[in-house]
Amino acid sequence: MTHHHGHHHGISPGADRGPLRLALGLILGFMVVEVVAGVLGHSLALLSDAAHMLTDAGAVALALVALSLAARPPTGRFTFGLGRAEILSAQVNGAVLLVLAGVIGFDAVRRLGHPPDVDGALVLAVGLLGAVVNVAAAWALARAQRRSLNVEGARAHVITDLYASLGAAAAGALVLAFGFREADAIAALVVAALMLRTAWSLLRDSGLVLLEGTPRDLDSDAVGRTLAGHAGVVEVHDLHVWEVTSGFPALAAHVLVAAGDDCHGIRRELEHVLDERFGIHHTTLQVEHEHEDAGRLLEIEGRGEGTAGGRG
Repeated sequence: MTHHHGHHHGISPGADRGPLRLALGLILGFMVVEVVAGVLGHSLALLSDAAHMLTDAGAVALALVALSLAARPPTGRFTFGLGRAEILSAQVNGAVLLVLAGVIGFDAVRRLGHPPDVDGALVLAVGLLGAVVNVAAAWALARAQRRSLNVEGARAHVITDLYASLGAAAAGALVLAFGFREADAIAALVVAALMLRTAWSLLRDSGLVLLEGTPRDLDSDAVGRTLAGHAGVVEVHDLHVWEVTSGFPALAAHVLVAAGDDCHGIRRELEHVLDERFGIHHTTLQVEHEHEDAGRLLEIEGRGEGTAGGRG
């Protein structure tokens, strides 16, 4: 049982780890700088940016772990391999972002009432430096070949963080130029809002996979219509389309063909159509002749299901 067929969706972890490690190093190093500057300069904008950086680092670290897990071949207990490690990590990431956004939002609202004395020059300088670090990290992540929910998640984080750093820099500039101390808390609120948005999209996408939803770029009705409309197919039912992990859709269906037709020939044709038109390579089709299932077929048609090729 050592046949490796876990590499069929283009996993080449070696090529991706270098750029991811580089991004991780940049982000972690700068996060420490931001925490120190935020505490010394009394800036919540910098601290919120650092909190966002922490989740960036988490996103990249989880992407690294998930890459090595996903690359393991399927085994006895995990017959699909460990590709879903990525989806779980995206979910953890979304949850952490949600909590941090809440903490920052709470603190920012409190500070709006009594804005502390913010060191504008320090905030401006560190914010601009943060923007540079984020651009570098985004560039490193763009070099990772694999487009998984996780690497995309990490990139979304870093780009969001770029805006957060620029926001902090703008707040620093406002404090410096006009003594507008509330700017710092306002910038922190904006960062919290950005974090909530990222958290929502991560939780929504990973939740869809974990609840066996049809991938967002696939229309299961269209897939059903295509199968039912194929020559020789009488009916399709128990159609399931789901995603094992990002970029790995799977399909299972029960297909009935006319009594005299070639089951295996039609199955091969259907598999080819699913592969060509919808990019679904992993299919399980149970093809049977119509008369074997006549009783059930009548009952289903009697219920007026629309999948019976639109008859009646």
